[in-house]
Amino acid sequence: MITNVTIKRAVVCLLCIGILSLSVCLLVRPKKEFSENENRYLTKFPSFTAKALLDGAYTEALGDWLADHFPQRDFFVGFKSGAEIACGRKEINHIYVAEDDYLIESYAKPQNTERITDTLVSFYDKVDTSKVDVNLMLVPTAVTVYSDKLPAHAPLSDQTGTASAIYEASGIPAIDCTDRLLDGASQGQLYYRTDHHWTTLGAYFGYLAYCDAKNMTPVSLDTLTAQTVTDAFAGTLYSKVNDYSRPKDSITIYTNPGDDLTVTYPDTGEVTDSLYNLDYVTEKDKYSLFLNNIHPLVEIENSAASSQDALMLIKDSYANSLVPFLAHHYRKIYVFDTRYYRDGPSSFLEEHSDITDVLILYNMNTLDSDTGIRGIY
Repeated sequence: MITNVTIKRAVVCLLCIGILSLSVCLLVRPKKEFSENENRYLTKFPSFTAKALLDGAYTEALGDWLADHFPQRDFFVGFKSGAEIACGRKEINHIYVAEDDYLIESYAKPQNTERITDTLVSFYDKVDTSKVDVNLMLVPTAVTVYSDKLPAHAPLSDQTGTASAIYEASGIPAIDCTDRLLDGASQGQLYYRTDHHWTTLGAYFGYLAYCDAKNMTPVSLDTLTAQTVTDAFAGTLYSKVNDYSRPKDSITIYTNPGDDLTVTYPDTGEVTDSLYNLDYVTEKDKYSLFLNNIHPLVEIENSAASSQDALMLIKDSYANSLVPFLAHHYRKIYVFDTRYYRDGPSSFLEEHSDITDVLILYNMNTLDSDTGIRGIY
């Protein structure tokens, strides 16, 4: 006869076996250092100290490690997100589940606009504007350009108002690409469905706004060679939502047959004739194919450029897909990622009298948190 005591013992035994099996699995299975799906490094096993144990830091870190290395974690995380979306949830981790399979990052008004504008003013004040033309472009993200795709009752973004305030406070002549992007929204996909960046086509409309402001004749897309290099791009928003059933993006690149490029990466010493590193097509972070991922400084020379002018480009990653269009117009482009360039572009500008133009370009969503802003001056 099966008694309640027997059932309880069996349950306890099964729980113990489960816990023991899980512990053995956690200990012996190979540990991943990087999550391809989430595009981030996983938590490392915490170092034990008596102090960390007493103040709770060790147990908190251990909990984070267990959460990151739980067996079949990717499956369970993806299942959870898929179930939430199936039940009608429209916002996950500050990402809207929008129409037409778009994931669109929500927008929070910057909390550090005074610091941002002070930095921009400090840089601009040092430039001899009689010799160098400086412009500022703050790029709206999909939450503004694709606002019609957002879920009902999603709060309206005021990226345009915030950008206008920064333009005015900084005193730097603005190149506002918002209207160009809004006009182009009906002409193709301007932002990735799974990533926070604009697509190459979106970057082209930003380039048209730049040409408008600089009185340049833009290169027609029809004269460029287009190549779709992947249709399996799962970007940053895909990683944040963790719904692994979502359709992937394609990435198209454009090359100008008339350009004669020499691209130099001073930090590695690498020299190439392409603005793209297609090795990244096989990686999770496929957007890194533009300008070969992250470098403090990239020097681009085009011996077939339409002018002898030189551009200093101070930017975030949005500009990486814009550079191939700009390259036609400048004999030389100096591209700065000020998160990693420690000497400050101001000093570089003083030392390079060949520079005729400066473009400062950041997207509105990461403007507040991008540490590169502080490195401009």
